[in-house]
Amino acid sequence: MGFAQGVSGLNASASNLDVIGNNIANSGTIGFKSGTAQFSDVYAGSRVGLGTQVAGVSQNFTSGAVQTSSRALDVAIVNGDGFFRLASPGGEIAYSRNGQFNMNKDGFIVNSGGMQLTGYPVGANGSVAGGSPAPLQLPTTAMQPNSTQNIAAQFNLDSRSAAIPAATAFDANDSTTYNYANAVTVYDSLGNSHELSTFFVKTASNQWDAYATADGKPLASGGALATAPPAAPVAGKQGTLTFDTNGNLTSAPSIAFAGLDFGNGSGPMAFAVDVTGTTQFGNANDVKKLTQDGYTSGTLTSFAINQDGTVTGKYSNEQAKALGQIVLSSFVNPNGLQPKGDNVWAETSASGQPLTGTPGAGTKLGALTSGALEASNVDLTSELVNLIIAQRTYQANAQTVKTQDQVMQTLVNMR
Repeated sequence: MGFAQGVSGLNASASNLDVIGNNIANSGTIGFKSGTAQFSDVYAGSRVGLGTQVAGVSQNFTSGAVQTSSRALDVAIVNGDGFFRLASPGGEIAYSRNGQFNMNKDGFIVNSGGMQLTGYPVGANGSVAGGSPAPLQLPTTAMQPNSTQNIAAQFNLDSRSAAIPAATAFDANDSTTYNYANAVTVYDSLGNSHELSTFFVKTASNQWDAYATADGKPLASGGALATAPPAAPVAGKQGTLTFDTNGNLTSAPSIAFAGLDFGNGSGPMAFAVDVTGTTQFGNANDVKKLTQDGYTSGTLTSFAINQDGTVTGKYSNEQAKALGQIVLSSFVNPNGLQPKGDNVWAETSASGQPLTGTPGAGTKLGALTSGALEASNVDLTSELVNLIIAQRTYQANAQTVKTQDQVMQTLVNMR
């Protein structure tokens, strides 16, 4: 018996203790994957072995427990084997299961090491563009205002209302000249809000005329501000609604407004009020639906990450829009990935090329859960038991070396 076997056992046991100690040290590291030392025996052309050696360290890529978090940029991968795809400022690509992200001063989503989370950016039409993944950057500028283009409204006009005599001129300030009125806020091209009021005047059975004012100023027929200096401007009829004997609308389902200029530097407004579904029943005048598509400018106030990786921003103008989509990557052989530290791995020839796509429920990559983190998958109980076993193994190999030393001493004493 030589010293080689005992020394190799000591080295292997020390490496095993290192692996176990690393697992225990990272039991609280988000996204950490525990490792296991693998050993192989050593022979050199004889039937007597020369000891053992560390064949490699295998990582356990099973998912850790998901724990909740209060941060919107904490993200966990659930029910899948995908990795977050990260890019360094120099273009190096790495992969991680640690979903602790922050936003830097330039709006990029980064991990603690400054690597940028990648995904699909938003195209010019406001939808996710796809293509090659790129670092995701949240906008730091305000959302531009959007001029009102369409209004959808549904009313019920009371069929029991008395018709207004034809000789009575409409006056928005005189409630006896109309039967029903309602208002909606619209926005010009600069994001300024204006109150558009619509007035309905019953002129005959099943027939109603529509008038309108903007910011309290009457509109001429066609929707422009009425002007008739020096006399007071006169409101013009915007359209006529007719109904059949069952109270259903039979006239054109929209009222068009064009050339509405508020003289504040904004562009002239042109929009239509779609009154499809408006009825004339024997019930009180009422509005059933009233929406418009304009809005003022807004700043990003919060964002949410959906299961499919879509990052949705919420703005101070009560609008929401997609800001990008996170991608995930998986590997045929994740054990072939090279650990780089800082909770990331690098692709190698052994791991195979990454398979990159969008997350989602039921996919191999897994889905994302915002406001949650994947804990380390280290089982402390098992690691502590393994620590005892590794310690005993080290002691036993040390005894082997001690025994060999005693044998050698006996040989020396035979002189």
